[in-house]
Amino acid sequence: MKTFNIQYSTLNAQQNIRPRQHWMLNVSLILAIALFTGCSKSNEATAPNSSPAQKQFVIGMSQCNLGEPWRVQMNADIAAAAAKHPELKVIFKDAQNDTLQQRAQVEEFASAKVDVLIISPKEAQPLTEPVAHAMAAGIPVIVLDRRLLGTNYTCFIGADNKKIGKAAGQWIVKALQGKGNVVELMGLQTSTPGQDRHSGFLEGIAGSGLQVIFRADMQWLEPNARQEMESALARFDKIDCVFAHNDDGAHGAYLAAKAAGREKQMKFVGIDALPQEGVAYVRQGILDATFQYPTGGAEAIDTALKILHGEPVPTEIVLGTRLFDKDNVSQGGVELK
Repeated sequence: MKTFNIQYSTLNAQQNIRPRQHWMLNVSLILAIALFTGCSKSNEATAPNSSPAQKQFVIGMSQCNLGEPWRVQMNADIAAAAAKHPELKVIFKDAQNDTLQQRAQVEEFASAKVDVLIISPKEAQPLTEPVAHAMAAGIPVIVLDRRLLGTNYTCFIGADNKKIGKAAGQWIVKALQGKGNVVELMGLQTSTPGQDRHSGFLEGIAGSGLQVIFRADMQWLEPNARQEMESALARFDKIDCVFAHNDDGAHGAYLAAKAAGREKQMKFVGIDALPQEGVAYVRQGILDATFQYPTGGAEAIDTALKILHGEPVPTEIVLGTRLFDKDNVSQGGVELK
């Protein structure tokens, strides 16, 4: 460019050039400059040192159902975390609470050879085999929330359900001063969280004067919980507390009790503590306590990235939990140690 500028200045200094010649030289110089610049830009675009396109990785996510708000939040957390990494593409599948459909989803992801499979299984035993087949095919598997049988997966991510169930039992013992009638509305008992929350709860109330007078598997669903609570209300005149394995169940029980005009006679305790649900219910006085159960969505994406980059990951990641009740909800709850 500097050379052309010099030539152009010299030509302007020549007084014997007629106007038409001067104009033609100007046009020629401008075209030459444009051609030189265009060639330079083209060379830069096709330079051998230009960075190659970033590889895209495909993650398959099989969710057992989207009938629970907590699971909708899990998918949203996964999507939000993945959106921060343009190289990731997440394909979501909803098993609609159907174990056979979820088995088929795992098989489809394995056949498609996704780079990482994330699964939150409906049930432990039926999903163990298809996950093992995916692992055998060389596909890393991250298990979220609900465990499988054995440890034939890459990483499990979830909170300690037994610890949470025990803490809930201990909170109820203290709130009822060691005695009273309790209804337990359980999560799906063929799933590990339901089993662990139940056994932990029994540990938490052991040695107290609490009596579990009614127990039912509401399968994590609010309509089921409401129906089971209606049965409990019809059978028992005195109920001091309802412990539901999730906030949806506790809310369903509350609605049943309110319809019967008995909601003020008992306490309601749940698990999940989503800000817009369980925590909001505590603020509103609908629930007396809820225990946080993190979705693990962000942690799943972090773990997937490490796997894809060849970094080691732990076999298990245990997430923390918090208690929210009327005494601490305004301070953001308290962490369970």
